[in-house]
Amino acid sequence: MTASTHEIVVCMGSACFSRGNAGTVPIIQEFLRDKGLEHAVKVTGTLCQNQCRQGPNLCVDGECLCGVEPATLVDRLEEHLK
Repeated sequence: MTASTHEIVVCMGSACFSRGNAGTVPIIQEFLRDKGLEHAVKVTGTLCQNQCRQGPNLCVDGECLCGVEPATLVDRLEEHLK
């Protein structure tokens, strides 16, 4: 197994969780499996990052993606995990 080269951090604070991040993790996991990236990307959760009004939020390689919607999540992941 190779070391992770990317990192996705999903906000699991109550606002982001209830606004959609409850369903974000399975979409991320399926995307990574489909692209063969499950060993190249570390996925973790975090508590509130104080950007609740912009949620649901996640960070890819340190860049915060705000207002992440399930319908656009795969496109946004493809953009950041080239």
